[in-house]
Amino acid sequence: MGHGDKMGSKNKYRRMDSDLKEDGDVALDLQQLDRSKSTRKYVFACAVFASLNSVLLGYDVGVMSGAILFIKQDLNITEVQQEVLVGCFSIVSVVGSLAGGRTSDAIGRKWTMALAAIVFQTGAAVMTFASSFQILMIGRLLAGVGIGFGVMIAPVYIAEISPTIARVFIGFALFVIPESPRWLVIQNRVEEARSVLLRTNQDEKEVEERLAEILLAAGISDSGKHEEKPIWREILSPSPSLRRMLVTGLGIQCFQQITGIDATVYYSPEILRSAGIENDTKLLAATVAVGIAKTSFILVAILLIDRVGRKPLLYVSTIGMTVCLFGLGVTLSLFSGGKFGILLGILFVCGNVSFFSIGIGPICGVLTSEIFPLRLRAQAGALGAVGNRVSSGLVSMSFLSVSHRITMAGSFFIFAAFSALSVLFVCALVPETKGKSLEQIELLFQNQHDWKEGKLELGDVEHLVQKD
Repeated sequence: MGHGDKMGSKNKYRRMDSDLKEDGDVALDLQQLDRSKSTRKYVFACAVFASLNSVLLGYDVGVMSGAILFIKQDLNITEVQQEVLVGCFSIVSVVGSLAGGRTSDAIGRKWTMALAAIVFQTGAAVMTFASSFQILMIGRLLAGVGIGFGVMIAPVYIAEISPTIARVFIGFALFVIPESPRWLVIQNRVEEARSVLLRTNQDEKEVEERLAEILLAAGISDSGKHEEKPIWREILSPSPSLRRMLVTGLGIQCFQQITGIDATVYYSPEILRSAGIENDTKLLAATVAVGIAKTSFILVAILLIDRVGRKPLLYVSTIGMTVCLFGLGVTLSLFSGGKFGILLGILFVCGNVSFFSIGIGPICGVLTSEIFPLRLRAQAGALGAVGNRVSSGLVSMSFLSVSHRITMAGSFFIFAAFSALSVLFVCALVPETKGKSLEQIELLFQNQHDWKEGKLELGDVEHLVQKD
């Protein structure tokens, strides 16, 4: 009995010790869970605030499509002036996009977003009090420069601040959001970069791994030496892997616009008038419906982009747009003027902008900000934004004139052809980047087969860390 009591006593103490360990594990798990929730909220807040610069572009496109009806009447502008007013916004934004790359490397991603907001708001104020076409153009040009800064830097910031699993949203909350850890590393402010990563990643081990990858990608060794090379010379004379990145990044940016999305939204009243709607009030209501459809499906993309991946959504988007653009061309050719033609016209316009918003619209910025190496990311992103804005401006400034020559339906058959080409482009040249860190994505482009297949072996991560 005495021996049994001793054994029982030992078991009792062992159980108590085990219970203490289990309690400690539970407390640790709860602490990690709380940190995980806090981290997700912080990253989400940074992303939402940073996305506001990109929201301004969509806001301008949506508002201008309805406002142009009344601007034509109030200021008595010609059709050519209408095209210039609409298209110059995109063309002049090239200035902001080109300047944004160098500016963000010099003063940081966060303060570049602040500059973008200030310039845009100045332009908006001028447009608010414009009493003539000339003053309206001045405000439009200023706002365009601000948007150029914003569309270039916002996706870069979101990609760099977010952990791999949360890189969805796309700039501004100066006293809330931190600076990009990758930009801090480039500035040799490594401890500040570690601090930011600790606030946006819940696993400390992952933070150290990510910091090591960023240091390596930035070309900073343990000795702190950094071999500086002219960035634009590297872009203009690219290596094979960088050439593949440029083809993918610039290609997706240009295809986003040459399929006519901005022209479709800006000139939706003119398009729907061609379908048969004549009353301005009904045209405005239909334009609002187009804006609602475009905005609603962005929310769908947000929910799906990290679940199903970038490439499947791009397939759905580009194929759906091709069908809608072709259908709109057929409608304007054969059914315009009647109720059936009006319904089909509204359906295809809304369908086109919805398919755009579920894929190539939001994913274009995300993908472009993900694929370029750290040292080149801002400048290459600026180059992609330039291609996007120039394409948008050229299409917007020529849409009405071209439509008069080849008919409105003919314009949409051309857009449908470009959209069909974008499907082939996505299939052949766009890799899947879901669930990969920015440094892992860089490895995809170092091998042509992996680039096309979007594959990354587990050993590649070790290779990334160990390579000289």
